[in-house]
This record gives sequence, C-alpha cells and structure tokens, in this order.
Amino acid sequence: MALCVGLLWWGAAALRHHWLQSNGFDLGIYDQVAWQIGQGLEARSSLLGLHHMGNHGAWVFYLIGLPYRWLPSVQWLFASQALALAFTALPITALWRQLGLPDRLSLTAALLWWLQPQVFNTNLFDFHPETWAMPALAGAIWCSRARRPLLWLTCLIFLLGCRDGLSLVVMGLGLSELAQKRWRWGASALVLGFGWLLWLSQWLYPTLNGNGAGPAALERFNHLGTSVPEILLNSITQPWSLIHTLPWAEIPTFLLLLAAPTVLFWRKRSIPILLAALPLLAVNLLSADPAQRNLVHHYNLPMAVIAVTAAIDGLSSTKCQRWPWRRLIVTAACWALLAKPGYFLSIYTSRLDQIADVQRAEQLVQAEDRLLTSSHYAPHFSDRAWIELLRRRSQIDAGVQTWDAILLNPSDPGWSSRSTLQDDALKQAQQDQWMCKTWKSGLSLCRKPRTN
Repeated sequence: MALCVGLLWWGAAALRHHWLQSNGFDLGIYDQVAWQIGQGLEARSSLLGLHHMGNHGAWVFYLIGLPYRWLPSVQWLFASQALALAFTALPITALWRQLGLPDRLSLTAALLWWLQPQVFNTNLFDFHPETWAMPALAGAIWCSRARRPLLWLTCLIFLLGCRDGLSLVVMGLGLSELAQKRWRWGASALVLGFGWLLWLSQWLYPTLNGNGAGPAALERFNHLGTSVPEILLNSITQPWSLIHTLPWAEIPTFLLLLAAPTVLFWRKRSIPILLAALPLLAVNLLSADPAQRNLVHHYNLPMAVIAVTAAIDGLSSTKCQRWPWRRLIVTAACWALLAKPGYFLSIYTSRLDQIADVQRAEQLVQAEDRLLTSSHYAPHFSDRAWIELLRRRSQIDAGVQTWDAILLNPSDPGWSSRSTLQDDALKQAQQDQWMCKTWKSGLSLCRKPRTN
C-alpha cells in the first residue's frame, strides 16, 4: 500500500510540474544543485546565489548526485520525495505495534499519516530534502522507546543532514526525553541539535557564503537579532520582546490547522511526544514569513509525524480494540478540506496552453546557455551551470549581454516578477539585435547571435 501511495504522489507531483506549476524556488534550486553534483561541479546555486551547504547544511542531498550522474532528471527528486513520505507509514506502523495495539488494526496508523494534509501538500510543493528525513524521525521515536541508543543516534544524525531546521526537531525530541526523566537521552539530543545549529550558523555558513553571512532564511528573524546566538540571547534576556512580535491574530487558526486532523485521538499520554514540536512551533510562530504558518508549505512537516505519534499514544492509552471510524472520518474530512487535490481541476490548469511552447523552447535553448527566465519555467531548464530568475531592474540595467538566452512571458510573469519588467528585458534584447521568437501563448525566447 505504501508503494501504491508513493507512486500516486509521485505522479501527482510530476503532473503538476508538467503543467508548469513548479517553481525555481525551490525545485529549480535543488535540480540545478543535483545536476552540478552529478557533473562533479561545485554545488552552488545561481538561482539562490549560495553554495548548497551554505543554504541549509543538507549534506545528505549529495547522495542524489549518483542517479543524476547516470541520468539527470528532476523525476529523481519527485520520486524520492514521494516514496520517502509514503514509506514513513512503515516506522509509524512499527510504533503502533510497539505499543501492543492490535496488529489487525495497524492500518489505522498508516491511514493517519497518509491522510495528513501537510504531507500531501508538501509532496506537491516542489521538492525539499527534509522529506527524506521523515522516516528517520519516526524511526528515532521508535528507537528511543525500544532503548536502541546507537540506532537512535544514527537517525538523529541523518535528520540533521537533511536540513538545518531539523535541529529544532532534534532539540524537541530532547525535551520529550527530559519530560520522561530520561536525562542522558534528553541532554544528548539537546546538545546534538543545538551544537549542529551553532556550528552551521557561526562557522560553515559564514565561511561558504562570505562576509560572515548566514542562510537566507535568517532574514525572517531580523526583528529578533542578526545571528543565531544573538537571537537566542535576546530571547533569554528580553523575553517580552518575543511577546510583542508574535502574530497573535494568526495563532488560533494556525494551531487549529495543525491539530485538527489528529486532535481527537490525543490523550494525556500524548503530551510527552507533543513537547517535541515546541521548538519548531515557536520558530515558525516568530518568523516574519507567514508561509511558515500554514499547511501549504513544508515548514511544519515534522509536526505531522509528531501529531500522528501522539494520536497512536492516545489510542494506546484507551486500549483501542476497534476501528476508530468516526475519528478517522474527521481526519479524512480535514484532508479533503485542507489538502489541495482540487487544484488539479482549477489553479493547476492555468498554463496548459503554454506546455507545447515550452517544449519547443527546450529544443532551442542550448545546454551551455546562460539563461534568464521566469520562476515557473526555471525547473524545466535548470540542468545547466547558470540560470537566474528575472526579479529586479538591475538585471536588465547590467545588460542583456550577461545572458545567452532569455525566456519570458510578460502575459504570465509568475512569482516575484512583473510584466513591465519582462517587456523591458525583451525589448532590450530586440534592440541589441538578438534572435527572438514569440509563440501564441505569449512565451518569448531571445537568443544572443553566435559570434565566429
């Protein structure tokens, strides 16, 4: 069943991409970096302007270079993400059995996971390497309860290697251990998570990014400080400053969205594992970016694992012996309301008329071309050394001679661009006597004339 779900999710993500609904941020970024790793090049994203390890410290992502070396394709990202999310149901089912719940009802645990709106939406929203870590997160919880310290530590290290933000989850697992008076386990997780985050922010990111710069995401917390240590210090010494920065109007809705699919299953026994969500929850609440407070993006994915585990703990406290049909129906209703399958009949169909034109453009753009394009075209052309999104006037002012090809559609500028900006770029290319072609959909490709 997990394989069937994974293949279905892979197909959904691939179809969304084929319909030109994926984005340069983040699918184009990871596809370009994966291609560079597969080619033996430096893993530096021209879309982001950062070294891969200077972005989220995701060293596990280097593994994708092996299949990309054999056959570069964005489908490796879609397939690995979908299958990792679908097969997270296996360690979650192991948690069910670990608690002595009836094996004949173990499908309940898998259904609780597969019906999480956050999981479905994350699978569709481009690609993010932390999705690979979800089986390890559920596995870490299982290992802790089975008293398997070496395997538990391995899971935590894998978590840290998938994204810097998962250090918050590792610290959260430490809090859960402390709440159960498992002092050494708790202290180990706290030290490991905090130590990794500190090493990344204070040494690796400044070294790779230059000028002492941290990851781009740090800008979302400038109201709290300019570095991780400063933010932590201000949080401890000036806790009242946190109160003023919290988005109080958003909090009730955000918490309801997170809890709704599983809250009916929670009981007192669920509290220790729910504590593991606190660090990540606090950071997402304090962020200046509202994208961290919804179920559309990937930022709250680890909390879905924690919420489902809390539901299983709640069922074990009531000695579940029958299918909890009514509560599963509520979970399914939450999926229907909060997941986005309906987008395939509405929003995702908005660019169908451009597909054939983009495919023609793919045949004309050369592999070595430095390409300037729009966000929704970028993931279809990101297997190259240099690609950027047209987002600023300065990119035109610097001269179109910086590029070998420009692929834009002023009638559909996409994310973080404008029609007027794209019109100006195409006009500048025409003035410089580039060879330009415009298709019926409004898509325009301009290529610099070849010099002998």
